[in-house]
Amino acid sequence: MEERPRIGSKTGKWLTLLLKIAVTGVCLWYVSGKIDIAKAGAALRSANGFYLFMALIAFVFSKLLSAFRLNIYFRNIDILLPERANIQLYWLGMFYNLFLPGSISGDAYKVILLTKKYNVHYKKTTAAVLLDRFSGLLALGLIMAIYSIVVFTYTLYIIAVIAGAVMAVLLLYFVVKFWLKDFLSGFLPTLLLGIIVQFCQVICAYLIMTSLHIPVGQPGYIFLFLLSSMVAVLPLTIGGLGARELVFLEGSKYFGLAQEQAVVISFLFYLITLLTSAGGLYYVFYDPLKIERTHF
Repeated sequence: MEERPRIGSKTGKWLTLLLKIAVTGVCLWYVSGKIDIAKAGAALRSANGFYLFMALIAFVFSKLLSAFRLNIYFRNIDILLPERANIQLYWLGMFYNLFLPGSISGDAYKVILLTKKYNVHYKKTTAAVLLDRFSGLLALGLIMAIYSIVVFTYTLYIIAVIAGAVMAVLLLYFVVKFWLKDFLSGFLPTLLLGIIVQFCQVICAYLIMTSLHIPVGQPGYIFLFLLSSMVAVLPLTIGGLGARELVFLEGSKYFGLAQEQAVVISFLFYLITLLTSAGGLYYVFYDPLKIERTHF
């Protein structure tokens, strides 16, 4: 009998959820105690709705590209998932990741569903989903390396960031080449697509800054945005809430940026993520794969 992935006990899921809620609460409590809430509220109320809408469009576009990137890895292991169904499944995964953090995650759901319906070993589907995550992180690191040249005054910091980003790319390449050979042909396309995805999200951050009347010629905000995106991947808080704000708060001190505006940028990006992910609720009730199959 084929080995199946283990989902874990209900007790473990609840403990994980409670821990995430606690960490999120502590982070938000700490951040709220370090900023002027009145100033942050004023900045939030002054936000330009048009630019926020354009930021939402940029973020949605980045997620569409992310779905295409993931499907490259799926095709590497002969999961021929039509793009429409792939996008719908991706949105469902976003919903699970953000709204049901104590239940099965969106990534785990995709692994289980595709393993069952396409009769592919779960180790391959797991590897596809994880490599997709790593592709995004590598792209983040490379763009951070570019911004580090502008935001850091110490050459040692710049060298450390650039060297770390390049070494991470090389390390993943060798892992794929020698241990995950099925995905070798997809390595470069997914990395390039990942860079485009992150640039779209950088544009989203710039549009949020513009909506808050922050001059875009302050790259420190974007560097913190990229760093916070990397931290938010860690499963420590609910959808990265609290962790992002903490990075913006502490980082703004180093770069001499307005703390209230920095935290508001993070909060608005979280709201955009929340609104986008909410669209996946539809596919909780209508299985994307079943919907696709009814069309043939």
